[in-house]
Amino acid sequence: MSELDPEELEQRAKLTLDMCGGIQPMHISFYALSISYSAERALAAFELYDHLIEHVADAASLISSVQDAVGHIGALSRYFWPSPSGKKNSQHALRLARGKKLRKHYKIADNSPLADRELRNAWEHFDEKLDTYVISNDAGYFFPTPIIDSHTLADDPTGKIFKLLDPEHECLVLLGRKFFFRPLRDEVERIFSKNKKPIL
Repeated sequence: MSELDPEELEQRAKLTLDMCGGIQPMHISFYALSISYSAERALAAFELYDHLIEHVADAASLISSVQDAVGHIGALSRYFWPSPSGKKNSQHALRLARGKKLRKHYKIADNSPLADRELRNAWEHFDEKLDTYVISNDAGYFFPTPIIDSHTLADDPTGKIFKLLDPEHECLVLLGRKFFFRPLRDEVERIFSKNKKPIL
């Protein structure tokens, strides 16, 4: 199958936008299935996290399970909040309209925890954040290995924490920044359990 040329893609995007508001009726199930997949994978990673907590796993394994969940949550959030960057054309406008339509269907508020991309970006761009972190902090006590402890350790200005998990408060600390992940988990559970009805 040959790819459509850019002009044809633009024309189809404009038609879909103008006539369907962002999603053609026959494509609804593709979005619903894709959203369900990302939500299910995120919840499976959280279930692994629960299992590891119960069996007193090591810090690296626990943080890894949260990282996996956040990665899938990042993929999920992009259905509802597509990247605002890129060429401003009909395809870009189509993505934004699709996100708006899906947010309406799934009853996702603008202040949903899924709208906050900081945790996702902290993982996806960890290497770049690490570059900045190490050249910005030249004094203090450094903790480069993953640890399990209270998130309040990150409040000590002399402590430089790379990765810390506070299971009691469901808080992940990355390069000194705190991320509370329970609201994300709750929102993903709500989306996954929502009865799928036609979007349009």
